[in-house]
Amino acid sequence: MRPLSEATAKIAGKSFERKYIALGRIVNNWRDIVGEKLADKGQPVKIHYRKKKGAKKPDATLEIAANSADATLLHYQKDLILERINQIFGERWITAIKFVNVASNTQTKTFKKPKAPLTEEEKKTLSDVLLNIEDEDMKARLEHLGQSIIMDEKA
Repeated sequence: MRPLSEATAKIAGKSFERKYIALGRIVNNWRDIVGEKLADKGQPVKIHYRKKKGAKKPDATLEIAANSADATLLHYQKDLILERINQIFGERWITAIKFVNVASNTQTKTFKKPKAPLTEEEKKTLSDVLLNIEDEDMKARLEHLGQSIIMDEKA
């Protein structure tokens, strides 16, 4: 005779495995789902499954943790987020989204990496390109633009 805890663990394990794999897939694809601009605004934290009487499939609600300002921003994108999740994972997999408020001071701030200065060769190439421009103001602006473009390409 086996202990009841062994049988319960096997049965519950299958159910929990599916639930957490689903959340893991959303977390792994989060940037693709919401896009680069919104990816850092909120984070999926939990999926709630509720089965209605007579329904074949349970309703799945995705909880997204965000501060109040970002939750408002994400709320306006709710339908788009649902559409993209279901487009990636198939047929109305997530049926609703709920936003969970987190304190705004708990988010980590991202700092931009300082850009490397231009090398002498890059400076010379840029000045050679701008050699024939007579208007000094225009030349200075184009030089600044050129420096920015070159530094962005290096990053």
